[in-house]
Amino acid sequence: MSLKHLKNLLFLVCFTITYFSFGQEKQRITIEHAPISYTDPKIEDGANVFLRDKSQQVHFSHKGVSLWCDKAVYYQDQDFIEAYSNVVMKQGDTIQMVSKYLEYSGKTQLAFASGDVVLTEPQSTLKTDTLWFNKTKQQAYYNTGGTVVRDSSGTITSQIGRYYMNTSKYQFVKDVVLVNPDYTLNTDRLDFFSENGHAYLFGPSTITGETSKVYCERGFYDTNNDIGNFQRNAKIDYDNRTVEGDSLYFDRKRNFASATNNITVTDTLNKSIVKGHYAEVWRAKDSMYITKRALAITVQEKDSVYMHSDTIMVTGKPEHRITRAYYNARLYKSDMAGKSDSIHVDHKMGLTELINLSRFSSDDAFALKRKPVLWNIDNQMTGDTIHLISNAKTEQLDSLKVFENAFLISKDTISKDAFNQIKGQRLIGLFKDNELYNVDVIKNAETIRYLRNDDNELIGIQKSKSGSINVKIIEQIVDEVRFINQIDGNIFPEADFPNSGKKLRGFDWRGEERPKSVEDLFKDDPPLDLPIIKGLEDYVPPEEFIDSDVTERIEDAGKATPNKTNKAARNLPKKTAVSPLKQNLKPSDSVKVKTKKAGQ
Repeated sequence: MSLKHLKNLLFLVCFTITYFSFGQEKQRITIEHAPISYTDPKIEDGANVFLRDKSQQVHFSHKGVSLWCDKAVYYQDQDFIEAYSNVVMKQGDTIQMVSKYLEYSGKTQLAFASGDVVLTEPQSTLKTDTLWFNKTKQQAYYNTGGTVVRDSSGTITSQIGRYYMNTSKYQFVKDVVLVNPDYTLNTDRLDFFSENGHAYLFGPSTITGETSKVYCERGFYDTNNDIGNFQRNAKIDYDNRTVEGDSLYFDRKRNFASATNNITVTDTLNKSIVKGHYAEVWRAKDSMYITKRALAITVQEKDSVYMHSDTIMVTGKPEHRITRAYYNARLYKSDMAGKSDSIHVDHKMGLTELINLSRFSSDDAFALKRKPVLWNIDNQMTGDTIHLISNAKTEQLDSLKVFENAFLISKDTISKDAFNQIKGQRLIGLFKDNELYNVDVIKNAETIRYLRNDDNELIGIQKSKSGSINVKIIEQIVDEVRFINQIDGNIFPEADFPNSGKKLRGFDWRGEERPKSVEDLFKDDPPLDLPIIKGLEDYVPPEEFIDSDVTERIEDAGKATPNKTNKAARNLPKKTAVSPLKQNLKPSDSVKVKTKKAGQ
């Protein structure tokens, strides 16, 4: 046996005796393989140097952790290792860390790695320049920038990061960016679970894709399935539409979004806004469904149009939008209002249809109330169906058509309970400056008019029948009436006109139903019962990586060698000051929004 091998053998024997002399209360680092070993006078007393040979690296183990390297310095009295070159640390079959340099304390179970550090676990790979590992807490930490790669989710970078091994959770803080082939996510803090790809967003966050952009200040995103829930100032930009609400659901693969509570959908191209408390948007189909106090607003320069109903659907390409409002639909603008079972608007053609649903028969006691009704200034028009035509470019009313059972009523300006009435099979009206100035009543026309002189004195009551009637209106007052193919007619003194004849058959004055403001559109709605939205809790900064428990272990590690520098206390991470997240301090809330197909 050579002198060199004899020295190595004696060293190992001495080390083994020393190892057991410390007792077995606390397990020390074990030297599994040390091909070459020696002491160096340039290194402090009690330190040994180990080198690899041509076949194997130096190998240590400690409480389930194995460490390999090309060179190691082991400070036996402090149970501390410095590992150099091709360093590999493994824990079980799942966690592996490689680096150029590593320090490990058997007393504190803290490791410090630097130089091209790569931490690998089954679902992801973490790369950084400097990394700390707390074996007791099963946590890894960096604060000089790092990158995590997960095949199905993308690449995540941040200035500060921590990996919780027991839960396979990453916590990224400061300048967090997740880059995926389909989108880029930016946030202040991201909690990411590598096993299932679930991401939790805190602070101002954006998810930007080719066709959409999501913003929120609290949110959840499933990176495996590309679905998410977002709260706190949440909004989704879909091409020319913006969806806002207390809680948003987003499915990237289906090009689908839904929203709950205090929703606003803005169409910048068509200058329209839709509001409500539950909405669904299908981008690929260019369709939107909204309910619960649904309100559609067509924004016009001088006078916007408001439409309310139980449910509103918007469909069609941006250049040819169709809006449908159904179940007790109501319409309001400053000079016009309307009600019907449903309203159909073709924005390109400028056509608004007030429709009576056929499910109500004429025998239904409420059928009359459900007939479409339109008010313009002081004129009320009713019929089975009403078409309102406007100029799509100038936004001015052009004409209206009343199909079947047309009835035009206006209150007499002086006499109580006196009404000017015209009825017929159909009615065609023309507008100028949004005011009705010409009316043609076609087929089976009848009229009752209260005739007055220039002093507004009643001359008599005219009642007549004819094939058709043409009415000229000036300044909202009937100026001239022409009877075409008159059958009969007469003017009666008021005293000679029976009360029973003052109303034509089918007369129905509905002035009390007329909305006189936007708020009036909702006056008959039932009480609103909205779901409670709960989301992620308020941001809580993570506990310090070097907490009081670790600090105590570091202090204890130096007690055995009071006259030497405590190596367990060196290269510890400094406390990093992180500015608080920009956030709205509302009560934290979240609800799992159940989505449903449009129309349900």
